[in-house]
Amino acid sequence: MQRYPAVADRFYPGNPKTLARAVQDMLPAQQKGGRKALAVVAPHAGYMYSGAVAGEVIGLVKVPETVILLGPNHHGLGGPVALSTALWRMPMGDVPADTEIAERLQAASRSPIVADESAHRFEHSLEVQVPFLQALQPRLHIVPLVLSHLSYSVCTEVARVIAEVVTAAGREILIVASSDMTHYESRESAQVKDRMVLDRIEHLDAEGLYRTVADNRITMCGIIPVTIALLAAVKLGARQAHVQIYTDSGAVSGDIDQVVGYAGVIIS
Repeated sequence: MQRYPAVADRFYPGNPKTLARAVQDMLPAQQKGGRKALAVVAPHAGYMYSGAVAGEVIGLVKVPETVILLGPNHHGLGGPVALSTALWRMPMGDVPADTEIAERLQAASRSPIVADESAHRFEHSLEVQVPFLQALQPRLHIVPLVLSHLSYSVCTEVARVIAEVVTAAGREILIVASSDMTHYESRESAQVKDRMVLDRIEHLDAEGLYRTVADNRITMCGIIPVTIALLAAVKLGARQAHVQIYTDSGAVSGDIDQVVGYAGVIIS
């Protein structure tokens, strides 16, 4: 099974050399390339708008050979917790699945995780993260999960499975949760709502995060991936979450009446 890019030449350059240069330009100028993290939150808009945010947050952490990718399902295809085990044929080179971790995720007790390539076929939220990870880890293997809207209790089950599998693997595995923040509101409104969200993340309060988004009708598309990543990271021993960068689309477009917020968060 092979998965081909869905958004190359739209969200990011499809030419390998052009893409590699663009990614390097968006990574931090002084890459430490080694801050150990359990999880990161990164945005998934077109690189023109959010690539610098994704590049900064991913570029500051150590990217191990295996990365679990969690992203929202924008197209409604496939199952609620859909795993890809395909070979991803990306412009900068092929990226294989970590089949050992994928099999363990499916085989875990009461696991809601099911292999389902249809959910991944057109989904951009994970694809746009991969070139940054490739640039920092030439032996990259991925475990991509696309998530529909889930109840909080199902989020806890998915997080439990991920944490148990990562612990049992006995090696470094990074979790990348893909999400944009508030969509198409004024900058003033978006900043207020996104600050509420980021405050819950900084307090490692996954349930408070989930409830805050629901109760305030915040249009954060990746609330489920971020909730699961936060829950799993806490189970794996996370002690802090740091908002590395926050901005919005208006910084590029100049339109501050209808912005999309973008945040980069490191959980360690």
